[in-house]
Amino acid sequence: MPATALTARALLLDMDGTLVNSDAVVERCWRRWALRHGLNPEEALKVVHGRQGYATMAVLLPERPMEQNYADNRVMLAEETADTEGVVPVGGASAFMDAIAALPHALVTSADLALATVRMDAAELRMPDFRVTAESVGASKPDPEGFLKGAAGLGFAPADCVVFEDSEAGIAAGRAAGMRVVGVGPRAAALSPDAHVKDLSHLRVEAAADGAITLHFDAR
Repeated sequence: MPATALTARALLLDMDGTLVNSDAVVERCWRRWALRHGLNPEEALKVVHGRQGYATMAVLLPERPMEQNYADNRVMLAEETADTEGVVPVGGASAFMDAIAALPHALVTSADLALATVRMDAAELRMPDFRVTAESVGASKPDPEGFLKGAAGLGFAPADCVVFEDSEAGIAAGRAAGMRVVGVGPRAAALSPDAHVKDLSHLRVEAAADGAITLHFDAR
């Protein structure tokens, strides 16, 4: 049974699907891409969330040279960055970001910095001071590199960090990093995270004087 409370010293936050609901943009862009390449859009969308674009393309077109995936990903990032229609905050995200403003936390996203900035701005959410974006890593989620860099950048051991994620790739990355994972939203519900919330309004943050952060979850 998922935990009703977790204690940490630092929080590592995915963006898309966790803080920002960008599903409308993601689905528009990737449906177009799938159709251009003769793929079933519904099948493509099953593997899109959580990964960098080139990694998604490698899964969907395994015979294609990786150099072509990288080039195509640059086009995809430009399309996604230019499209903010329907980008909104996940429920409770603004209050959650306010609650952790003075606590150690970082954004760990598969978006590059330009896309992350556009989406956080569109959702009217505060951008964390410390960020691990696509430019910062050599491997996409589900590789744990991003979360490990987030922990190291904040100065904490992986075991002291809790990851917030919505996708299968992201939850796998958090686990591979040796961290506990809070699943956010419907995609995460079936992936057995350490705790799960429908959105961030079902969460209360309590900070202690010794630096401990207790996360209380309402599973309703």
